[in-house]
Amino acid sequence: MSELQSLQKEKWVDIDAENIFRWRLALMVINPDSAFNGGYFKAEMTFSDQYPYAPPTFRFLIPLYHPNIYPDGNLCISILHTPGEDIMSGEAASERWSPLQGVESVLRSVLLLLDDPEINSPANVDASVLYRDNRKEYDETAKKAVEKSKKDIPADFVMPTSFDAPPPPKSEDTSAEFWVESDEEYDFGGSDTGEEDGDLDDYEEDREEVDGSDDD
Repeated sequence: MSELQSLQKEKWVDIDAENIFRWRLALMVINPDSAFNGGYFKAEMTFSDQYPYAPPTFRFLIPLYHPNIYPDGNLCISILHTPGEDIMSGEAASERWSPLQGVESVLRSVLLLLDDPEINSPANVDASVLYRDNRKEYDETAKKAVEKSKKDIPADFVMPTSFDAPPPPKSEDTSAEFWVESDEEYDFGGSDTGEEDGDLDDYEEDREEVDGSDDD
């Protein structure tokens, strides 16, 4: 529940978790350099009663043509593999699931995987070959998936276009003008009165006396 409440504040994921052990969500790709930029990809995560010692599962509800996504929408991604080293796959324990990871780490890893596929251990060999040999056609396939995903965007939902938070609204409080910089601020409260000029003259006289003593 703590992880859910934290993620619901993020604008790159839209979560519906009526069942705390089964989340329906949408991941939004807002990286302009990604082939899947602009996508609203629906998925689901499930959690066992062993969580966080056992990893959750993640599956795209509409499978994407991607080197690391199986035809049923499941992912081939190290962070969702059971803890510990796997000699057969060559994955280090640090790459696999651990109770320190958390849901946000999984979702961010999925987004990174969409942007940067691991083609050396593909779940979809054809997609891996296309990504390697014909990037233009691969990108066109990704764009079709993006356009298809936009049909799932709720009518009242505004898709984010940046990870940056919007600027705060401009204050109408005129008291804020007190803090506006001006030339007077750099006088440190000084004025043009004779009293202040006198203080400056005294300072210069004292300085001349000090300089004179150094010469002697």
